[in-house]
Amino acid sequence: MAVKNIAVFEKEFDVSYEIVNANAKQDIVFLHGWGSNKQIMKNAFEHCLEDFRHIYIDMPGFGKTSNSYILHTNDYALIVEKLLYAIKSEPVAIVGHSYGGKVATLLKPKNLVLLSSAGIVEKKSLDVKLKIFLAKIFNRLGFLKLTKIFRSKDVDSMSENMYETFKNVVNEDFSKQFSNFPNNALIFWGEEDKATSLESGKKLSQLIKKSKFKSYKADHFFFCIHAEDIAKEIKNGIL
Repeated sequence: MAVKNIAVFEKEFDVSYEIVNANAKQDIVFLHGWGSNKQIMKNAFEHCLEDFRHIYIDMPGFGKTSNSYILHTNDYALIVEKLLYAIKSEPVAIVGHSYGGKVATLLKPKNLVLLSSAGIVEKKSLDVKLKIFLAKIFNRLGFLKLTKIFRSKDVDSMSENMYETFKNVVNEDFSKQFSNFPNNALIFWGEEDKATSLESGKKLSQLIKKSKFKSYKADHFFFCIHAEDIAKEIKNGIL
């Protein structure tokens, strides 16, 4: 594991990253999803794609990279871009899971690999809409502590700055960014995914012109059990 200090708009981040197959000539970067870290990506892929140098990154606020700022997805993309520049990496592909898929898309790699990517806005249930409505009312009335009861279990343990970051990024519609992506894309999905639906995956694949889509009988973390097949598809699909 290594740490590199990255400065972006007067904000400093000590970004934790890890390299596997250090002597390989071509780089593949792996970006985890929201609430996750580089270790889950490494556990899945470190024994695959042996002809490539793997770069696993903890994005700010996750794993071993701390964050004390309120950020947007563009900030995350710029931080990763600066890190790659600092370590002299020009990746042939970037793999992004869930939220990491949005960050990867903004980086416009030669080959984009999306694993159940976020970025397609899905309809909210009536229960979720009601919670959001009530939380906004309490927030306007100044009852900030009461708004916490409407937060999902996923954000209970977040610091306030990460919760504000989460609010900035959770409902972003990346349809335009996907449509404008100019390069090759490989899109993989879990057919039983409850976080980002299979329908969203199919829509995303239609938005990216140069894309190939494949799904697996598994959930949001399908890549943990299908890494070898995904790796074969990546090797075959990299231009």
